[in-house]
Amino acid sequence: MVSPHVPSPSVPSPATPADPAGLTEAPGIGTLGELRASGHEQVSLREEVRANLLAALEAGVNPWPGLHGFDRTVIPQLERALIAGHDVVLLGERGQGKTRLLRTLSGLLDEWSPVIAGSELNEHPYEPLMPESRARAERDGDRLPVAWRHRSERYVEKLSTPDTSVADLIGDVDPMRVAEGRRLGDPETIHYGLVPRSNRGIVALNELPDLAERIQVALLNVMEERDIQVRGYVLRLPLDVLVVASANPEDYTNRGRIITPLKDRFGAEIRTHYPLDLDDEIAVIRQEAHLTADVPEVLLEILARFTRALRSSSAVNQSSGVSARFAIAGAETVAAAARHRATARGDDPVARLVDLESAVEVLGGKIEFESGEEGREDEILEHLLRTATAQAVRRRFGGLDLSPLVESFDGHHSATTGERVTAAEFLAGLPGLEDPGLYDEITLRIGGRPEGAEPSSSGHRAGAIELALEGLYLARELSKESGDGETVYG
Repeated sequence: MVSPHVPSPSVPSPATPADPAGLTEAPGIGTLGELRASGHEQVSLREEVRANLLAALEAGVNPWPGLHGFDRTVIPQLERALIAGHDVVLLGERGQGKTRLLRTLSGLLDEWSPVIAGSELNEHPYEPLMPESRARAERDGDRLPVAWRHRSERYVEKLSTPDTSVADLIGDVDPMRVAEGRRLGDPETIHYGLVPRSNRGIVALNELPDLAERIQVALLNVMEERDIQVRGYVLRLPLDVLVVASANPEDYTNRGRIITPLKDRFGAEIRTHYPLDLDDEIAVIRQEAHLTADVPEVLLEILARFTRALRSSSAVNQSSGVSARFAIAGAETVAAAARHRATARGDDPVARLVDLESAVEVLGGKIEFESGEEGREDEILEHLLRTATAQAVRRRFGGLDLSPLVESFDGHHSATTGERVTAAEFLAGLPGLEDPGLYDEITLRIGGRPEGAEPSSSGHRAGAIELALEGLYLARELSKESGDGETVYG
């Protein structure tokens, strides 16, 4: 770490966590002598993370970009754990943002960090660990070559799988090196695993309980004594690693568990959760979904409400959770349906309520229902979707008199929509109103035409009016018949 207390024109100060990618070039320092002359100070990984986190908090910089709904709960706990220098395990159901949160930790590292050039364990030039590196340092002195690692290289992620071995994580004797004539007890015969190679960096273990228990045992020394054991050899390598992990709560996962001694070595166990506020839920969908068409905010709101209703339904297995990916996949499917119609029928690429209803049909498989609800899955999904739609309608159209629209359906008029009905066709089939401005007001309430802007596209206008008709149907002011991909309001 280049100490912020010892400025040097040739060495950049630590990058802020707000810029995790890093845009500056690596320092031009290439030898140990130049590094000493620059005023560089060596600090441990935990001190580095602590200093950068405290600097960000003091400057009012958000160290956790792209995370929503954790501001008052998870984030403060994680910040306290990092300031304390603790290894951390995140516990939570699927789709709660555990992996994304872990990946943001790399933003708390210095943008560039010096290592001994060619070092297998990324040793600091001031503190060579391996016999080979110590010999090089003694031989070359101030001419010892120095390389620079970007912080993105200092974060390593491993998906824990049952077939993961001790050799993968810690290391093993390399038979090829033994065959070259080295003695079996020579440390240079060891091929180091993921953890030693991540020295002076962060190791993230996703789905930790999936590791076999004997593999978890191999991590005990790494996390407490900071040394490693390979086939009976105890190598006193003072590894400087921060171990973070994610796991599902033990009362849900049947694949395994975190053994008690390993659990005890994590300084902080933090429970994650799904977004507590509706606006945070919508923000997650908008941020993570890759949309191929315009999806109005009201449809994202309905998806968010629908997802939250599933999480509180007694018919859904809540121990498995309803992932945020459910709503994200729903938004992407809705957009794809709109793009399909736009391409096939020449329509505006704007999603409407009818696209949401068709998308839910393919999303049911992502939900785990209680065993007693077999055969009622579609009925449950339809009921909760209607409830979510009604809540969104009340929020958007509350206080707006829609009785003229109801009266226009006098028994002779109807309005037809569907997944292949274009916006222009739907609008052309609407009954006339004595006050046509009501349709404009409906569109404005949905946000299709902000004040002062040009009139909205036919897709936004059709989507807003379609939602109003659905709201009237749910309020039992209109009837609705569906079949063959079409829906008729009358």
